[in-house]
Amino acid sequence: GLVSLGCPKNLVDSEVMLGVIEQYGIEITPDPGQADILLVNTCAFIESAKQESIDNILAMAEYKKAGSCRHLVVTGCLAQRYAEEVFQEMPEVDALVGTNVFKDIGQVIGLVLEGHRVLHMKDGDLPEAAEHGDPVQPAAAAVSADPFAPDPRKLTGEPYSAYLKIAEGCNNRCSYCAIPLIRGPYVSKPYEQVLAEARDLASRGVKELIVVAQDTTVYGADLYGKLRLAELLKALNDIDGIRWIRVMYLYPNTFTDELIEAFATLPKLCHYVDLPLQHASQRLLHAMNRHDSMAHTKELLAKLRRRIPDIVIRTTFIVGFPGETDEDFEELKRFVEEERFENAGVFPYSREEGTQAAEMPGQVPDDVKEERYNELMAIQAGISEELHKAEEGKELDVVVEGYNEDGENLAEARSYREAPDIDGMIYVENAPGLKPGDFIRVRVDQGFDYDVVALRVD
Repeated sequence: GLVSLGCPKNLVDSEVMLGVIEQYGIEITPDPGQADILLVNTCAFIESAKQESIDNILAMAEYKKAGSCRHLVVTGCLAQRYAEEVFQEMPEVDALVGTNVFKDIGQVIGLVLEGHRVLHMKDGDLPEAAEHGDPVQPAAAAVSADPFAPDPRKLTGEPYSAYLKIAEGCNNRCSYCAIPLIRGPYVSKPYEQVLAEARDLASRGVKELIVVAQDTTVYGADLYGKLRLAELLKALNDIDGIRWIRVMYLYPNTFTDELIEAFATLPKLCHYVDLPLQHASQRLLHAMNRHDSMAHTKELLAKLRRRIPDIVIRTTFIVGFPGETDEDFEELKRFVEEERFENAGVFPYSREEGTQAAEMPGQVPDDVKEERYNELMAIQAGISEELHKAEEGKELDVVVEGYNEDGENLAEARSYREAPDIDGMIYVENAPGLKPGDFIRVRVDQGFDYDVVALRVD
């Protein structure tokens, strides 16, 4: 059994680990009470994520006492960043696997079944297997000679939508973020391998590809010496079976005119831009080590709105960053009110050890962070409701995700305007007989601050 925590990029790693495990002939169960081996793929992005990871490790450890579980394996960002501490302080953990070697999970499980306690953080640090060989071996057919073959991957979500991870790590070095400390420098996945994985997903019935990385706009710069995201999106657009392509984690400073044209002209590319901006105060952006100017950001937003009139722009902001004054926060509020983003997430600053920002003077009290968070969220809720009400009467294509638990005839769906899990939902009334993955046409009937209600028209 496996518990996957954190971001979509971590979910892809979890699905690859499950694919590797299946190649070793190990059966996977969704019931942790029946599993012999439990995996927890952890997150350590902010303090609350670390605590959630620890809570889940301890919860899974209980199955060693009361279930069939004999071994507990911990992977992901918490394992990478706090390996020694977890290994010493949590004896119930039988193996820790780092973020760059998670594809060795089959070998790790083999060693654990032999009785080893394994700390595997980098290539070459696995203990030798016993003389009689690994207790589990991958099937011969599982080993591909093609260097660009897609990773083995067992999809865990709905079969019509899947994340496509195009890179690992990050070079941005934002002063508040621990990801480069955990995941290392930016490494693009080879172009041919990304396309092979996308074709493989399409062959399995995936209709929506959601392109992810810590920074998608800089894809290709490390491997090829140039930005290749626009080129990649054109190639993905040509894959049969794919209906929607959605791109997340775009950065303003490397968002090229070529990329704007790709969004404007590629028919499968959703008119949806996920553009984390983090703040509107140039002074704070500099302190955050963000590489974009507000003048350039405003120009980019205007270009996107002009070239793609129905574009949906989603962003995120941090409130309570060290040194944030009332004037800085007022500037952020004005920016949000002026730009009228369709979707915006707000996060109170989290002080992460090892980051530059953790040592900065002017740490903002928690009650001030919470007050600013609530105020900015209320402003955004009002904007979102106005924009949703302006959509009333318009028709949209949506993908059905299932039915609301309140009634069989109230379907839950998303349009190009909503990414899974982070944005609102479209509730379709009087729409019986649908199944997840169906695409239907709806007319927006009522807009609210987060969700909308629609009627089926096809």
